[in-house]
Amino acid sequence: MLACPSTNTFHGGATLHHHHHHRRSQPPCWFLPFRPHFGFAKEGKCRSRSLSLLFSGNNNRNGFAVRASTEPSDDKNSDGATHIAPQPYSVKIPVGDRHILVETGHIGRQASASVTVTDGETIVYTSICLDDAASEPSDFFPLSVNYQERFSAAGRTSGGFFKREGKAKDHEVLTCRLIDRPLRPTMPKGFYHETQILSWVLSYDGLHSPDSLAVTAAGIAVALSEVPVSEVVAGVRVGLVGDKYIVNPTTEEMEKSELDLVLAGTDSAILMIEGYSNLLPEEKLLKAVEVGQDAVRAICKEVEALVKKCGKPKMFDAIKLPPPELYKYVEEIAGDELLKVLQIRNKIPRRKAISALEDKVLKILTENGFVSNDPTLRSNAETIAEILEEEDEDEEVIVDGEVDEGDVHIKPTSPRPTQLFAEVDVKLVFKEVSSKFLRKRIVEGGRRSDGRTPNGIRPINARCGLLPRAHGSALFTRGETQSVAVVTLGDKQMAQRIDNLIDVEEYKRFYLQYSFPPSSVGEVGRIGAPSRREIGHGMLAERSLEPILPPEDDFPYTIRVESTITESNGSSSMASVCGGCLALQDAGVPIKCSIAGIAMGLVLDTKEFGGDGTPLILSDITGSEDASGDMDFKVAGNEDGITAFQMDIKVGGITLPIMREALLQAREGRKHILGEMMKCSPPPAKILSKHAPLIHIMKVQPERINLIIGSGGKKVRSLIEESGVEAIDTEDDGTVKITAKDLSSLERSKAMISSLTMVPTIGDIYRNCEIKSIVPYGAFVEIAPGREGLCHVSELSSGWLAKPEDAFQVGDRIDVKLIEINDKGHLRLSHRAMLPATESENSNSQPTSELPIDTAELQKSTDKGSSKKVNSLAKDGLAEGKSKQPRDKIGKVRVSSKRSSEDDSVIPSKKFIRKLVSPSEDKPSMNKDDVKRSNNEAFGSVSGKDENSLVSGEA
Repeated sequence: MLACPSTNTFHGGATLHHHHHHRRSQPPCWFLPFRPHFGFAKEGKCRSRSLSLLFSGNNNRNGFAVRASTEPSDDKNSDGATHIAPQPYSVKIPVGDRHILVETGHIGRQASASVTVTDGETIVYTSICLDDAASEPSDFFPLSVNYQERFSAAGRTSGGFFKREGKAKDHEVLTCRLIDRPLRPTMPKGFYHETQILSWVLSYDGLHSPDSLAVTAAGIAVALSEVPVSEVVAGVRVGLVGDKYIVNPTTEEMEKSELDLVLAGTDSAILMIEGYSNLLPEEKLLKAVEVGQDAVRAICKEVEALVKKCGKPKMFDAIKLPPPELYKYVEEIAGDELLKVLQIRNKIPRRKAISALEDKVLKILTENGFVSNDPTLRSNAETIAEILEEEDEDEEVIVDGEVDEGDVHIKPTSPRPTQLFAEVDVKLVFKEVSSKFLRKRIVEGGRRSDGRTPNGIRPINARCGLLPRAHGSALFTRGETQSVAVVTLGDKQMAQRIDNLIDVEEYKRFYLQYSFPPSSVGEVGRIGAPSRREIGHGMLAERSLEPILPPEDDFPYTIRVESTITESNGSSSMASVCGGCLALQDAGVPIKCSIAGIAMGLVLDTKEFGGDGTPLILSDITGSEDASGDMDFKVAGNEDGITAFQMDIKVGGITLPIMREALLQAREGRKHILGEMMKCSPPPAKILSKHAPLIHIMKVQPERINLIIGSGGKKVRSLIEESGVEAIDTEDDGTVKITAKDLSSLERSKAMISSLTMVPTIGDIYRNCEIKSIVPYGAFVEIAPGREGLCHVSELSSGWLAKPEDAFQVGDRIDVKLIEINDKGHLRLSHRAMLPATESENSNSQPTSELPIDTAELQKSTDKGSSKKVNSLAKDGLAEGKSKQPRDKIGKVRVSSKRSSEDDSVIPSKKFIRKLVSPSEDKPSMNKDDVKRSNNEAFGSVSGKDENSLVSGEA
């Protein structure tokens, strides 16, 4: 970019004119203390002899070209020197139900442009810078975007050892893609100055999302910078709560939203869409797009006014396009043969044939003297017409030593005798010509490279159960695109932990990981960390499948899907959706419905290629149609609605009618694909794999969760080790999730946890319990795993016992009864209550025949805590081999812990009848205490099924 010195003034105080006819640039020279950049002037049509009027007091004799300038504010210091600084500007822009604040000129004034955008207390800072020299020409614009969410924005630091933010997290990479995708199609062809956009979240309030704000900030920064983009780009998020569409909803509103749509565009067209929904119909989606487009249009109009005030001049003269004559030469050499090559159906042979034809064109042009390998040729290339035009100009030649003050020394340039093209120009032109012929074949002939019609779908083949040891697997093939999808099921430990700005632990129970090895396109390449493209495609497929998954309460597994692309020729992310859906069914995941994905293409201007001007929409596009087309619109869902959609535009944008037609055509394509997926052979297993872990969920009282965890997690580790399960996960609400490889260990763990968290009741009887330790005042007895109670020495025997060691040792097993729970929750047990009466007590008691047991009488004499257990006396209350029924001091009947066939043979001679009944006959009369006792017997007690129960008869 050059200044035209003849104007003698800075427009707006410091802005110089830029003349489009200056071509050859020189190394830059930094002159002013702020960003304006000056380079040596080049010869051209602007023929001023002096720049002294521009820079008073400056003795520099060189010419300068202003590359960047802003509206200044002039302040003079004590020396009288003028300091020029960008003028701060700020504007409030209405968005939805509130305003966003856009500020520039405050921060980052040395960048080409920088802005801060504020929404609530969320602040995003974005800067854009350009390289001074143009890079090598390419068909890919050299734009890089970096977005970072700093923990300090929310008053936090990183949770790891390294407190500095490191590698970009997945959601940061996804935001980078959101920024890049709408800006790239607006960049002009032929502009090769490397451009970098940096975006940071400086403040985050937890309510206003920074990602859509970063898209708008980047669009405003580009509009204010020197990048030769004439349109303003802005982005918004649209949510749907009930029937209300909300622009830039808060995070609280998004929790209730049925739709998550991020839209970016200009005041007249849509450039990028990415959204996710819960099987939303097409009409609701189109309405959301319309609401978002209206919001984007309002932002763009406000930004245009800001650009007029403080925007920098655009570098239009830096655009270097290939010479127009080259297009004619390439078409003449390769046109006929290119038509034949584009009819080759298979991708690899077609690619090799096109590459060979490109080499042929280069060879012919080189042999005829039209192509030079000189790398400096392109930067100095001028058409013959321009050279002749310059010869006619009155160009002044200054002899060395005769330069007056302020004059500019202009060296004459001798005209070139012939026209030469750079090799890179030939390659760029050949690619454009190939795209033109491909479009022409589709529009005029109505047939694509593989012979399909515009709405045709490639052949589909699918099979499940591909991998015998995987929990679920599927191979999905559509044309030359193929995905191997594998499902792995696990517990919470397999969940993906998300480190976010807000200090809340977030776990993903479902995630899809997409891999795109170079072998999938028949190439060699570097294998390493997942690329931004892989992360983006994986997230699109993940969000497509997420709405059809069952809730965690119904299916308590963590689900991982791996999609490895083994062949690729277009729409590999949508193949991951189809293959992932089949693999989920093969793993036995009870999904709500089947979904499929399809990619749609577009030829916008058909009149140029022999059509009537009506846009032509293509279904299930291939790689070449994606590269040569104007749109890549991916849609996933079923025939009733959409779960995910993503649209990238390679032209100036599309309108709502075109999008409506594309959505309707995509729905017909999904119906066809779903029908082909139903023909999968072999079909999905739809049952849980025998290699998948077993997971059981149980509920306990929340205050008893600590009993399972123990001090420092010791108890839960011992439970895992003793039961043989893989993991025991607990939640604060009392949810316990047990993961095991086999059913037996799962049942063991479940029973141990049930006993550990049970609520004991006075009067409960526990059989065959182990004595864990003996102390001088009694013995500690384990009534359940991890639950012990004290059996005092006075309660260990019916007679007097000096010390516990006289009768018992550690490891002995006894029957005990719970007789007391103190305020601290300690348990007091009694073994004496389970023993038969002594001889002296028997002689003093009345015969059973004279005093039969009456249940109603016993209930009156029993204490409150054991009143509910009287009914069990029919089984436990009679001493075998005795003619009298002993009672303790409080009126409770003592229960014998010894029952043998020898005792059963002893029949008293009094009028007392005993009936021998089976457990099944006694089952109907089993009360609540019997149920508790049967639960406890799982830990080594003698089961009631192994005993003979005695009931009293009538005298």
